[in-house]
Amino acid sequence: MPALVETVHYRSACFSHVGMVRQINEDAFLELAQNGLWAIADGMGGHAAGDYVANLIVDSLRRAIPGDSLFTYTGALREALGRVNASVRKETLHRGVSVMGSTVVLLVVQGNRGVCLWAGDSRLYRLRDGHLQRISRDHSYVQSLQDSGLLSEAQARVHPHANIVTRAVGVQDTLDLAAIDLKILPGDTWLLCSDGVNKTTEDHEIRDVLGHPDPWQVVRSLVHLGLTRGAPDNITAIVVKAS
Repeated sequence: MPALVETVHYRSACFSHVGMVRQINEDAFLELAQNGLWAIADGMGGHAAGDYVANLIVDSLRRAIPGDSLFTYTGALREALGRVNASVRKETLHRGVSVMGSTVVLLVVQGNRGVCLWAGDSRLYRLRDGHLQRISRDHSYVQSLQDSGLLSEAQARVHPHANIVTRAVGVQDTLDLAAIDLKILPGDTWLLCSDGVNKTTEDHEIRDVLGHPDPWQVVRSLVHLGLTRGAPDNITAIVVKAS
């Protein structure tokens, strides 16, 4: 017997900024609330290669057909990302560059059910009853050091190799996406963000800002906070509030 899908209403907002150091914004985001889909891609590779891959991801996800169930839609999104991965591998060879790629994190929902897919260190957080939880787990060099007990979260944020990811779209022949099934409750607030947010903002600050009822004010505040701290990377945030 299929799980009961309850009606949940969603409000969302997105904001992206190039930051204070980079010349190009290699982040791209997708807010497709009518399909219950939100995504962020954080490109890598320089010389506009990261920008190319991130936007290719967003465009491909936008074209995915929702289908008649969350399972069907999630499958279509996986297939879209797999096609992007293959295309980027070919383009990398064509351009003769060492790497072209992008992290990706997406949230797709139907009623009170959701799925998060991700590769890399762009994140999904959830604020529920005042408690902030990181849903995704970074695919990164510093995360592996944290898992081994060799680094704290604060040390990882400023580690010289904090930008090294171990999974991403376009960097390997086969794309390895992580996934987690979610139950969504009215009152939940969900944050998707590129690492430009979490590397300039403490978890307790994210928690406090997410408590504001207006999604647009939340994303503006998160980006502004990063800018006041030098914003060495692009900053992108999507906030989704369930009611």
